[in-house]
Amino acid sequence: MEIIKNVKGTHDIFGEETNAYERVEAMMKSIAELYAYNGVRPPVLEYNSVFVRGVGESSDIVRKEMYTFPDKGDRLLTLRPEFTAGIMRLVVQNKLYATNELPLKLYYVGPVFRYERPQLGRYRQFNQFGVESIGHNSPMNDVEVIVLAYTILCSLGLEGVTIKINTLGDEESRNNYRTALKEYFKNHIDNMCVDCKSRYELNPLRILDCKVPEDRPIIDGAPQIGDYLSDASKARFEQVQDALATLQIPYEIDKGLVRGLDYYSETVFEFHYVSKTGANYGAIGAGGHYGKLMQELGGPELPGVGFSFGIERIVSVLKDDNLLEDTKNELDAYVMPLGEEALLVSEEIAVYLRNSGGYKVDLCFDKTKLGNMFKRASAKHAKFAVIIGEEEMNNDSVIVKNLSSQEQITVKVDELIDKFDELLTKEETQE
Repeated sequence: MEIIKNVKGTHDIFGEETNAYERVEAMMKSIAELYAYNGVRPPVLEYNSVFVRGVGESSDIVRKEMYTFPDKGDRLLTLRPEFTAGIMRLVVQNKLYATNELPLKLYYVGPVFRYERPQLGRYRQFNQFGVESIGHNSPMNDVEVIVLAYTILCSLGLEGVTIKINTLGDEESRNNYRTALKEYFKNHIDNMCVDCKSRYELNPLRILDCKVPEDRPIIDGAPQIGDYLSDASKARFEQVQDALATLQIPYEIDKGLVRGLDYYSETVFEFHYVSKTGANYGAIGAGGHYGKLMQELGGPELPGVGFSFGIERIVSVLKDDNLLEDTKNELDAYVMPLGEEALLVSEEIAVYLRNSGGYKVDLCFDKTKLGNMFKRASAKHAKFAVIIGEEEMNNDSVIVKNLSSQEQITVKVDELIDKFDELLTKEETQE
């Protein structure tokens, strides 16, 4: 019978890699919570209009990358390609903006789906972590979100992260800039790629994000957003830069940074990284400010700012830099029954250690030699073996063996938790 394989563009996560993902996600969550963010879990499925209205018809995500299909009621549904629009829908539908102090600070983690060409580190189903701070227009809100993202990357052990920032300006700025871009590109667009021709009609700012090499010389000669900023947008961007400098957050201005989603305005940013092996990962996270997204989804006109990290890309970077060495599945103890009669008692001991001591414990169920059990304990990276035979059952005791030092002692069952506390504390101080 033919083996059924996973869908193209998806990948299985298991073993030590699962531990790596969970460690990274736990670190991200814990730091977000230090900044007073709370978790939300929007559904994977949304009505297609959430993303068409939220992300924007001119974005590549909406035009080419969404998994969209009719359900049995002929309603058009979409697997989420990004979180922000769905979170805005959640906030509007549940009126969180009216029942919570603003800014509303939310974090999320989970899978997203984009129909892209699978390649190294890029999948059609992948995982994102991110935050949204909603309801306050202060440039300091933009700054704090950048600082939070940078803190997460530094806490994961990454050194030399490059923060690139730019401003897309307010609505007045972008309208003036769009007009200038239309005028500039009108004499070039016939010689540019099919996507750029479509972007020219829908949103000429998207042309600046084109990756086709033949189009880059034309794009490099285009007008710069900085020449069309309103006084208010110039002042806001200067405040962001001043605050980052004061907080000693390193950054550089990238005038070509526009981001790929239509809802962004004002401050946008990306986090770039080159691993210690020299691999240039480009942007490992990104985000920005948005002004009218909530209004597009039926809510009040409240601004927000957020970022997201691709967990797959972050884990890959950490592997490259040897920062995931402690992700093995380790046991505190492996319980070894000597004979059929000892099996039930061994299960009782294992349950006791787990429930009363909070220890990670596994048990050998097979009838096998003691030497084989020690091999299994070693393969499971157990710190201690707990051996139970006829003599131990008669004396209400167990043998505890340190699998590193090979020292062993006999311990009464009613003293087992205290002894394990003592032994593991000693083990940790020696590491």
